[in-house]
Amino acid sequence: MAPPTPKVVIPIDVKSKPWQQKLPLHNRWHPQIPLVVEAKTGEVFRVEMVDWTGGAVKDDDSALDIKCIDPSTVSSLPQWTNPNCGQGWDSSQAGRSTGRVRFAGLTHPGIVGTAPSMELLNIWNERERQLEENGLHSLKPCEVLHQRPLANLPSTKGCVLGKGTPEWEKIAREAARTVPGRENGGNCDIKNLSRGSKVYLPVFVEGANLSTGDMHFSQGDGEISFCGAIEMSGFLELKCEIIREGMKEYLTPMGPTPLHVNPIFEIGPVEPRFSEWLVFEGISVDESGRQHSLDASIAYKRAVLNAIDYLSKFGYSKEQAYLLLSCCPCEGRISGIVDVPNALATLAIPTAIFDQAFIFTNFEIDVRLIANIIEDSIQLEHDIRPKSNKVPVGPQIVRKPDVLKSTYEGNLPITRNPSSTV
Repeated sequence: MAPPTPKVVIPIDVKSKPWQQKLPLHNRWHPQIPLVVEAKTGEVFRVEMVDWTGGAVKDDDSALDIKCIDPSTVSSLPQWTNPNCGQGWDSSQAGRSTGRVRFAGLTHPGIVGTAPSMELLNIWNERERQLEENGLHSLKPCEVLHQRPLANLPSTKGCVLGKGTPEWEKIAREAARTVPGRENGGNCDIKNLSRGSKVYLPVFVEGANLSTGDMHFSQGDGEISFCGAIEMSGFLELKCEIIREGMKEYLTPMGPTPLHVNPIFEIGPVEPRFSEWLVFEGISVDESGRQHSLDASIAYKRAVLNAIDYLSKFGYSKEQAYLLLSCCPCEGRISGIVDVPNALATLAIPTAIFDQAFIFTNFEIDVRLIANIIEDSIQLEHDIRPKSNKVPVGPQIVRKPDVLKSTYEGNLPITRNPSSTV
């Protein structure tokens, strides 16, 4: 007999705004945000959720909604009580405006987290305030990485606090944004946190007040274009268990207080499998040629830019390659972090996502300047790997000039490097 369909404890109307839902959502972290429903330990239940933008982005191939989005309102979450182990959730994606690309989705929620205690919330707000005030001139990454705000400090603008409370103004002034991952889990954007995963989350308030949202159909490691996963509305089926004294027994504080802990999770058994990858390297040397010391951010940036430039040889624009690497199942790694002065980061792209085929019969690698492959094989036209005698013929973009258009009046917000002299 098939198991019963899990009970929907938080229903969503995708045509309504987050604050208009039957059980209103929230887009801040605070211990006093009212929970909207309770779940029993061990009970399998379903939580529905809106997409990251709360329905602001329409399915109409227009970029105008992205241009006009209010970033203070995003990542609206349902909240219920009871913590800890989650499992559940589904699919294949063919690129509509990036041609000749196809891959299976690895659906997952970008956000899974518990409510902070007031003590932990104060720790967050103080350290992020100090970063915002002093980080621009004290942190080396500010010299080489284009910056959004260094931190998103509490703000009442765009604040959604679920069912509401007489303490709304006070909570809104104190509540932390849901943008980054923190000790409570939160917006970690881990693509492998998918169907069948188990999450071990620390609990800081009575009842846990667990929240989830920001569902992704697919995402590459790092979600490099910020919100560049394939964002979607969806649902999550899960159950929760409580491990009494689990924080004390299993989680070691990584900071000055017992609250400075981090979640653990187990990867689920269901994910796309690839056997052939093209891997791009990056080191701690920026685009000006300046050497940095074991800077993994710069190394990963260089690996990504190497991959983008390489894919542009096949007819993709660099913008398309950038977005593709943000949503396809590519694997990012810190491959070396001890060999001074360079950290070594890698980005591995599964070659099978491009419409192509290989038949290998027998080959060996001759290590030359660019690793020419000497092989007895049949290579069809969409092989994206380097060749010894020419630039390979890879998947060619099918250009649609009417896709992703937006009028420009000269006042779009520009992301610029605040420490740059250029």
